[in-house]
Amino acid sequence: MTRTIHLSAPDVGPLEESYVLAALRSGWVAPVGPDLDAFEREVAARVGTRGAVAVNSGTAALHLALLGVGVGPGDTVVVPTLTFIATANAVRYTGARPVFVDCDQHTGNLDVALVAELLRRLRSGGERLGAVVPVDMFGSCVDYSALLPVCADMGVPVVEDAAEALGAAHHGHAAGSFGRAGVLSFNGNKIMTTSGGGMLVSDDIALLARARHLSTQAREPTVHYEHRDTGYNYRLSNLLAALGRAQLTRLDAMISRRRQLRDRYAKLFAPIPGVELVGAEDTESNCWLTVIRVRPEQSGWRAADLAAHLAAQEIETRPVWKPMHAQPVYAGSESLLTGAADALFAEGLTLPSSSALTERQVAYVLGTIDDFLTARAGA
Repeated sequence: MTRTIHLSAPDVGPLEESYVLAALRSGWVAPVGPDLDAFEREVAARVGTRGAVAVNSGTAALHLALLGVGVGPGDTVVVPTLTFIATANAVRYTGARPVFVDCDQHTGNLDVALVAELLRRLRSGGERLGAVVPVDMFGSCVDYSALLPVCADMGVPVVEDAAEALGAAHHGHAAGSFGRAGVLSFNGNKIMTTSGGGMLVSDDIALLARARHLSTQAREPTVHYEHRDTGYNYRLSNLLAALGRAQLTRLDAMISRRRQLRDRYAKLFAPIPGVELVGAEDTESNCWLTVIRVRPEQSGWRAADLAAHLAAQEIETRPVWKPMHAQPVYAGSESLLTGAADALFAEGLTLPSSSALTERQVAYVLGTIDDFLTARAGA
């Protein structure tokens, strides 16, 4: 192998090329057009919501969703500490304050019991609770059967960050369909891509209409340019929507490919003491990323040791997200922690998971890992 095997490379080909070329030839190259409209309808139908608004990133969708449920200055928003930083940053965009909560050590998803405790603590302290933002980690949904009643009892809206989980489900209900609004990402490393892009999905038509208005610089429907609100340049282009439409037709096949790869990793690591696949019990995951946790006191080696071995063979891996409470930009932020996220950051490793990997590449990755495990067993 002479080329780096990446963690989650995009899976695009002739079908995507044909969709984008057709959109280009149609003349609709701006953030408006028939492919954009169709993409919104098709994603909403896939998720099972009444509507959707396509934007230029998952972060933009998060920002609009939080504004849509009324989050603003003076509010407190509960965010998992184990997440990509965009989840917390979007809260700050609104002027609200993120408070971080720890995760379940087996799934990486937020710890629902801790959320209940934190909400009670914040409410008793006089905090104005703006929202709870659960994140569906690595392609597996949060336990919404437990979380939604907790938030409903406290009267706190839920904004679901399903950026990593399109195509996943919880008890048969699609990721993105929980709470007042859901957010999807189509970044280049996600389960499907529009190069860059995202989408806000919801059953709340008024929320979607407001988001659509704000995403187009809040321009009023006049012949001249008139603006009564501060808006944002957030819309997705018609060309990228065409790419997304092609990807959406292949989504189930891409999920199946990633699931097969996760199963092969599971088989490889099954006899190794101290190694477990994070979220392996979730049969409704989209398997966006396969994540292992290595307990060195049992395995005799660290996740970083395997990462270094693979890097030497041009195979990309990555630790799990560094927790928000440990990020310099959020130093001193209020948090309710158990140590679970810190442990996953220290002991977790994400492995190449792209559906675009060829059988030769998969065999190379698995063989390289097997060489490492064999050497360690004989050490």
